[in-house]
Order: sequence, then structure tokens, then C-alpha cells
Amino acid sequence: MRLPLQLAVFLIAMVLSHTASRAGDLEVPVMVRADGDLDTCALGGVTGLNPKGDNFLAVRSGPGTNYAMIDKLHAKDQVWMFGQQGSWVGVVYGVNELSCSPVAKDHAYQGPGKKGWVHKKFLIILAG
Repeated sequence: MRLPLQLAVFLIAMVLSHTASRAGDLEVPVMVRADGDLDTCALGGVTGLNPKGDNFLAVRSGPGTNYAMIDKLHAKDQVWMFGQQGSWVGVVYGVNELSCSPVAKDHAYQGPGKKGWVHKKFLIILAG
């Protein structure tokens, strides 16, 4: 059975966009914000997950459930919390230490670790 060309192109585009999302490409970057003499991030922890539910926190490619899930975090995982958009926080994880020193201008986070967006309801500030 042959697929119409438009359908084949659509299916290929869907597979490629899904692959890019799964690879950790963010649709909305995690931003390092310039805010005078204030630190740019804080150390946080994942908390409040329902152990009788799915028991993970979805990491998304942007600030909302309409963005692709790109990873999962679990209770007591540590994250570095950056800017917030609504109820969503840009996070970096998988690294033990980051510099949260003030910066001169806003820019997308480009340092080590994985990054994404999580709902603030499941985060607690540990330091910063």
C-alpha cells in the first residue's frame, strides 16, 4: 500500500520532531536572569510526589503540559532552579555544583547538565 506523498511527509516530520524533543532540545530555553546583585539560581529538591501514582516528576521542553515530556525526576532528586514562567520553573539537573553568581544580562543557560521545565508544586528550595 502506498501512502500519499503529503501523508508520508507529515509522518516523517512527526517522527523527526519527536526525536528532537526526546534528545533534550528545549522549545523554551531555561534562562539565566540578570537581577542586580541577586544570585541567578537556587538549589532545590523534588518533593510531594504521590508514591501510589506514577511517582515521578515530568521534565518538559517548555513551561506547560502542552510541551513534550523529555525526562523524569524522582523524589529527593536535586535540581538547580532558574527562571519561572507561571507555575513552571526552568531547572538544570545531573550536576553537583553550579555557579549562581549574578550576571550582567539575561541569557539562555548553556552550562553542564540536563535542563528542562517542571511544575513548581513539586519543588522545595534547599539553598540559595
